[in-house]
Amino acid sequence: MPPMPKAHLGFLLALVLGGVLSGLSDRIDPYHLDVLIGVGINIVLAVSLNLIAGHTGQFSLGHAGFMAIGAYATAAVTIFLGPHLIGDTAAPGGLAENTLFGSALLIGGLAAALAGLLVGIPSLRLRGDYLALVTLGFGEIIRVLLQNFEPLGGALGLNGIPAYTTVFWVVAAGAATVFTVGCLVRSNYGLGFLAVRDDEIAASAAGLDPARYKVVAFTVGAFFAGIAGGLFGHFKMTITPSGFDFSRSIEIVVMVILGGLGNTVGVILAAVLLTLLPEFLRPVAEYRLVLYSLLLIGLMLARPQGLFTFRTHRAVPRA
Repeated sequence: MPPMPKAHLGFLLALVLGGVLSGLSDRIDPYHLDVLIGVGINIVLAVSLNLIAGHTGQFSLGHAGFMAIGAYATAAVTIFLGPHLIGDTAAPGGLAENTLFGSALLIGGLAAALAGLLVGIPSLRLRGDYLALVTLGFGEIIRVLLQNFEPLGGALGLNGIPAYTTVFWVVAAGAATVFTVGCLVRSNYGLGFLAVRDDEIAASAAGLDPARYKVVAFTVGAFFAGIAGGLFGHFKMTITPSGFDFSRSIEIVVMVILGGLGNTVGVILAAVLLTLLPEFLRPVAEYRLVLYSLLLIGLMLARPQGLFTFRTHRAVPRA
């Protein structure tokens, strides 16, 4: 029997770790649990955006919009359909609840993926600043539509969302995102992402279809952003359109840039750092945003290639 690939082994170990941490979650202080969940959700968001921006070279400012679609779609399933599907007698944390939540997360991810497909197709001929403007506009359109859509709460958002998100779900989502993106980029198909990123004209001349790779990157990245949105909503138990605004997209972009474009490990470390940093700055709350901004500017000036990128060039994955 051939040995298990390292990626598969790492994914299984992450699931085991998630199960252990989930079992110990009752002993974790609520504040530390909130930070831990936030770290996991940000890892999913940063790694999924890194597929679009880092590996495919498409600068997107609409990731918060994909997250919002996933959050609202997942919450709509659990709030409006959940009571009819599992009733009110389902055991907390039981099979029925977990099945419902898993299915709702999948629906939320697919809804976000569809949005990514719709954004990717008309944006095929755009790149750089123009693509950033289109994705920025998309994110704002989603926010405004949700703000004026009364069946989903309008400007007040959705309240009373079931608290289904656990450490296990977050760790599993993070592991699945890293595993999927890693396997995709390291595959023969993934070489097309790198070719489109490095030189789109040369990729076309070599017989590749840049449009297809762009659409796939947007769709896969949006899917996992939707999953992150569903996890976020079912942990906070309330969501509002203002929670998915332009600044949220910028936070995710900063994680990717600070970690190093195309550097999955660096992006993960940056997501952890930028989630914990505001917490360490709480003692100086009145100056926290100023210090946070100055520190980010300093880091980006000193390490424009990314804080956690230490190689001058990246090896090409094996075919």
